[in-house]
Amino acid sequence: MFAGVDEVGRGPLIGAVITAAVILDPNNHIEKLTDSKKITDKKREILFKKIKKKALAWSLGRAEADEIDEINVLAATMLAMKRAIEGLSITPDFVLIDGNNIPSGLTLPVQAIVKGDLRVAEISAASILAKVIRDREMKELDVIYPQYGFAKHKGYSTKMHMAALKKHGIIEGYRKSFKPIKKFLIFT
Repeated sequence: MFAGVDEVGRGPLIGAVITAAVILDPNNHIEKLTDSKKITDKKREILFKKIKKKALAWSLGRAEADEIDEINVLAATMLAMKRAIEGLSITPDFVLIDGNNIPSGLTLPVQAIVKGDLRVAEISAASILAKVIRDREMKELDVIYPQYGFAKHKGYSTKMHMAALKKHGIIEGYRKSFKPIKKFLIFT
């Protein structure tokens, strides 16, 4: 039995990196699993519910903006992946991780798979869980701070987001170690 692991949110200027680890039931197949970025919000939400219901085990991990600032985004992502794996209610025999990096300190055998979210159902499922959770968090932030447009850009450095930052300044949760935010802090 193996777990698939993926992350969402390494590139945005605000919020946590969210990771998920998923062990699927080989006897309870879920159709149309793929990279979360390749499907619509509506389809992701449907798959999110199916994954949570049909998976043998799933777990989320996260690294907050202050952790990202302290140890860098890659190290924080690996930490969040480790947290997701360790949070599983079933210990897998093997772990497959999307990408080309592996978290340190795991006692399980692990393999990184480039484009794993397109090739391995468990990694696709993890990608979907992580993306839905992070997108929901950005929508919640948008309700509190509608002037930033988080529901639209999800925290990425779009023109709209940068214009909102110039007009309204930074709020808690921004990654102060990221170049656009660092520059903004210097010039304000």
